[in-house]
Parts: sequence; structure tokens; C-alpha cells
Amino acid sequence: MELNKLEPQELWQNFVNLNAIPRASKKEEQVIAFMLSFGQGLGLETIKDAIGNVVIKKPATRGMEDRKTVVLQSHLDMVHQKNGDVIFDFDEQGIEMFVEGDWVKACGTTLGADNGIGVATIMAVLASSSIEHPALEAMFTIDEETGMTGAKQLDPANFSGSILLNLDTEEDDELTIGCAGGIDTNTRYQYQQENADTKGTAFQIKVRGLLGGHSGMDIHKGRANANKLMNRLFHSLSQTIHIQLHSVDGGSLRNAIPRESVAVVVVPHGQKELFVLLLKQFSEVLADEYHTAEPSLQISIEETSMPSRVMTFVDFKKIVNAIYAVPNGVFRMSPDIRNLVEASTNLARVLIKDGEFTTQSLQRSSVESTKTDVSNAVAAAFENMGCDVQQAGDYPGWKPDPDSAILRLMTGLYQQTFGKSPRVEACHAGLECGILGAHLPAMDMISFGPTIRGAHSPDERVQISSVKKFWAYLLAILKEIPKDDK
Repeated sequence: MELNKLEPQELWQNFVNLNAIPRASKKEEQVIAFMLSFGQGLGLETIKDAIGNVVIKKPATRGMEDRKTVVLQSHLDMVHQKNGDVIFDFDEQGIEMFVEGDWVKACGTTLGADNGIGVATIMAVLASSSIEHPALEAMFTIDEETGMTGAKQLDPANFSGSILLNLDTEEDDELTIGCAGGIDTNTRYQYQQENADTKGTAFQIKVRGLLGGHSGMDIHKGRANANKLMNRLFHSLSQTIHIQLHSVDGGSLRNAIPRESVAVVVVPHGQKELFVLLLKQFSEVLADEYHTAEPSLQISIEETSMPSRVMTFVDFKKIVNAIYAVPNGVFRMSPDIRNLVEASTNLARVLIKDGEFTTQSLQRSSVESTKTDVSNAVAAAFENMGCDVQQAGDYPGWKPDPDSAILRLMTGLYQQTFGKSPRVEACHAGLECGILGAHLPAMDMISFGPTIRGAHSPDERVQISSVKKFWAYLLAILKEIPKDDK
């Protein structure tokens, strides 16, 4: 079935149109122009602020002029990831999609349902001539996925609304009222090099087949981190064999759990067979360890061309020990909210090449003090080996308000519409609401959305029936927005 034949057709057609446009974080020029053209084409007030966020305003439908103004918010950018064997140019190509049962998926790449379904939904409301709604201010932010700079540099003068509906939650029975803040820890180290042992054998090692996923929403699921697994291989092998490390390229994006890592090592003459045996044995240990969480884990080796330069053994030991020591995964569970990860860290990127060792990691927490604690722990592991450590991109969390008026309204409507209560949650992802709340402190905010699985990975998919449910729920909410008492 073609996507634009799915219901609601107006939403899915917008998603198809949106996904035809490359929209990587920090490369949103084309999608910004697309949204400006969309708003202007409808004859609506359309604004681009100084950083590049797009605002489209639509007056209330007849009879709803006295209701509170609602801000509908989603982000324009998407995570660009693909499977290693997929040839795809994200800068030039639109996302290739298909329907499989009750799901829409992409062909070996991220789908962009995060947060493209939210964007497409708002577009459908703006374009409609039959939906009942109060005055609307559509807020389309940029660069949510790599720093939230659109939210951070938002111009609050463009908004007069008192209710904000963020359409970026990924479970259709969940109302999100709080989220984690975050901070990036980036490190750099210049390592010493020496000539490779040309009498030895060069091997390429690949760790792949991991599930990956969102480093906030999926961090508690016990999934493997390709960077940490590769480092464990180095540590294990180096106990017996004096391997020489040439390069490592592991992970990709700061907010994605690393799925793949590729390394090149040189094995001394006469120890080739022992190296292959030891790597096979330890690979079996890891496969057994992760047989439930990572059933498709693959560790492979093949001979490759001999590099001219390798890392000195002194620096090799420093780097392996630092990566081993750095925490990764859940750092602390919340003592106050059941099953909520309070603090976590994800070693997202490890690059070793041409004398330079760099890492990127992202620490998250819904409590500022534990965000500081976990980021200090990561920094300390790298500072101890002499790395230059830079921390940036700090953004606040969103403190839950269980007495929120929009929460009461939406909880009642959910029960009335679907015959059961929604789950009211705080999440471990970095929603923009915390930052937006700092700009718009009087705003009553809530986040919800359709069911999306595998965000930030090529396994990303969105549930068709859930989108239909989400659409009906949103229209019911807009119809019941209360009067403005001002």
C-alpha cells in the first residue's frame, strides 16, 4: 500500500512530502524553506526567527475565538543513520519508505518519524478547513537532535500561547510531563606513533549487528555498546599478544547507542593463529553474555593491508584502560519515580586515526546534581590519561507538574475516548520542553505522540494504527481547549 493512501491521508501525505527533503541536524536549510513555503502558501502568518526556527500562526475557527491559544511544537531535523551495507546519501536523497503490516519502515535507514510525524500532524491541522481549534501557533524548531540549538535560541516574542503540546513522545498511551537534561563530554588526545611490525599480519576487526537505539529511551534495555565491546576485545587480546593498534572508528551520533565499530590491528609474526583463536574464544564469551539483549551480534576479522604507522604500546594501554574505566549505561535509577532512569551516560563515538584519539559522549539526568556527577565521572576517566576534556551543550530537564491543567484535561479525554487511563510519565530522553519552559515560564506543557520503535536507528518504525489513534486524540483535545480567562 502507498503511504499517502493510509488514514488520515492528509497527515501521511505531509509525511511523504517532508521525507522527500534531506533534513539532517545543522543542515536544515531545505526543510526550513519547505516549511516557509508551506505556511505562506496557506496564506498564514509565517516567520523564520534568527536561528532558523519556523513559526506559523493560524486564527481560531469560528466560535472558538475565546479559547486559550495553543502552541503545537515539533522539531524539523532527524537523525541520519544507516546500516553499514546500505548505500545512501542523506544530503541528496529522500527517505525510502514502505509499509509492512501495521508499520511504516525505511529501507535500511532511519525513518524520520522522530519527529517527522509530529511535523506532518501539525501541517495537516494548519491546512485543514474543517478541524475545530483555538488560535494556533505552530513552532517548528531546528537542530533538536544535536544540541537543541533551535530551542535554546528561540525568540519568545513570537508566542502568546499559554498551552504547549509537544508531539515528540513515542508511546501512544503515554502522557509525558517531565524529561531529562543533558550535557556533552568530548575528549581529545594526541598519541605517539611508531612503525608497524611489517613482519606481522594486519587484521580488520568488525563489531556489528547490534540493536543500537536512542541513548535516552533505550539506555535501560541492557543493549551492548560497540565501542565498549571493541575495547574489551583489545583488553582481552593484549593480555596474551602484543598487538599494535592502527585505527578505530566506532559509533556515529552523540545520541545513539553505537551499533558498529571497525578497527585495524597488527599481530606479531608467528602469533596469527593464536590471535584468531583468542578472538574467536572471547567473541563467543560476548555472544553468550549478550545472547538475549543482542541476538544478532557479530564479531568478524579478515586480513587487510599493512599500515605504516601504529600507536605506541604505552598510549595503547592508556586508551584501553580509560575506555574500560569510563561508565556507560544507566548510572542511577530514580528513587522517586518508578522505573525511571534518573542518570545515564553513553559513549557514542570513538575515533582513533593519524595520531589523534577523540571521543564523544552524552550524559543525561532529570536531576541537575546527578547530571553533574555522571559527567564528572566520565571526564575524570579521560582526564586521568591526559585527555583534553570539553563539556558543552548543557540543557535543563523539565520538572514534572502533576497538577497541570492540560494534564487533567488530556487524562479525562483519553479515558473518555479510549476507555482506559493513559500512563503519565517522565522520560529519560531530552525533550525540548525543559528549554522551552525557560523561555516561556508561564506555559502549561505536555508531550504525547504515536508509537514509534527503534528511533535513532535503521530499525525505526511507526505504527499506522497508532498514528490514527493519535490523530483522533489530538483533534478531540483541540476541540476541548478551555476558554481564556484573561
